[in-house]
Amino acid sequence: MTKTRSRVSVSCMSATPSSDVRPVLTGFGNHFESEAIPGALPCGQNAPQKAPFGLYAEQFTNSAFTAPRHSNFRSWLYRIRPSVVHGEYQRCLPSEFATWLTPPFADSVLSPERRRWNPIPFPNDNTTDFVSGIHTVLGNGSPAALHGMAAHLYVATASMTTRHLVNHDGEMLLVPQEGAIRVRTELGRLDIAPREIALIPRGIKFRVELLDDRARGYICENFGACFRIPDLGPIGANGLANPRDFMAPHAEYEDKTGAYELITKFQGQFFRASLGHSPLDVVAWHGNATPFKYDLARFNTMNTVTYDHPDPSIFTVLTSPTDTPGTANCDFVIFPPRWMVAEHTFRPPYYHRNIMSEYMGLIEGVYDAKVDGGFVPGGGSLHNCMAAHGPDAQVFEKASNAELKPERYQNTLAFMFESRWPFATPESALASPFLQKDYWKCWQGLQSHFKPQG
Repeated sequence: MTKTRSRVSVSCMSATPSSDVRPVLTGFGNHFESEAIPGALPCGQNAPQKAPFGLYAEQFTNSAFTAPRHSNFRSWLYRIRPSVVHGEYQRCLPSEFATWLTPPFADSVLSPERRRWNPIPFPNDNTTDFVSGIHTVLGNGSPAALHGMAAHLYVATASMTTRHLVNHDGEMLLVPQEGAIRVRTELGRLDIAPREIALIPRGIKFRVELLDDRARGYICENFGACFRIPDLGPIGANGLANPRDFMAPHAEYEDKTGAYELITKFQGQFFRASLGHSPLDVVAWHGNATPFKYDLARFNTMNTVTYDHPDPSIFTVLTSPTDTPGTANCDFVIFPPRWMVAEHTFRPPYYHRNIMSEYMGLIEGVYDAKVDGGFVPGGGSLHNCMAAHGPDAQVFEKASNAELKPERYQNTLAFMFESRWPFATPESALASPFLQKDYWKCWQGLQSHFKPQG
């Protein structure tokens, strides 16, 4: 049986078709409380001798106990059975999740070569669920070192039913590109569709159900510091991703028995354990270590109103910081619909070489720096540290001669996972038939326009 109730309600809901019509909890990093049964939360303490309704109190922490308050993330869960109740772990066969890899990769290439991939096609079956359909593209760092990230693609043609996933290695940022999905977590459910994202904390158990016939998208698996919204600096108090637009789920529990399976990812390896009940049995919870969803259409884009380009950092939605201020373990950046009004300016992204390494994906439409037809929704590109990149030849010629009137970039939504560390590419991604071996050619049409006499 599934029951829901929340103490918090709001009237400002996301406009996307997949969004919940139920009350939600809003505000990034807020301390929430939610209960599916009134009175399930203890009053005035976290661990009473006997929790209400015979529930078990369990703390879930996503930071060190002594982390500073602003970066201390924990929630108290009140559940039907504690998480310790499961069978012995059994090592999964290497072939079961062979396409989901964890850096440092056994076989990989670190190269300055610029690379681009076509989308992974959907499998010709109706049995591939989310956890079976994850394919690794690149990565850096390691979960053991608690820094770095991996970029994956996912494809799914079936819902997870009795199988659940818990990732001990990192939090998972889900970026749908096709098909809406329902992410059922211990703390409640989140429905997300293309143009929305979901953030699943490290260590939270969940399953993914399809709301359409199939689903495809991107994943950033973050091994470093938890994602947070970036500081705004001279922008001031408002802009970019506003905290109030992030939505956490309200409590929802499953009191079900039967044959359930928990797949655990730990240090790049996979283990399974059997359970006699659904692991999503949290009746009430409070805290700030929670899943979130966010509608990318709510991003308040900043841009120039005079000339030249501000740096792409002004499009940052979420950041995983390091101990070097301003240098991220990973940034999640978007390039959404927006007005371009810069005068006397080459408006597409300028040619550049960057200390940061970039993996780009396209959710829909056309990216303004690439119109050669090779960068398509569901695909991706890699520009590693200091690898030169920028608009293709067609874009350069068109933008250099365009009338500079206000222009609305409408049919577009691209994103970038950006990291301070170079990305290694596993051999499987380099051997993939979806790798475009001639990506470098898109710049070969750029000709000299040098006129020494002016």
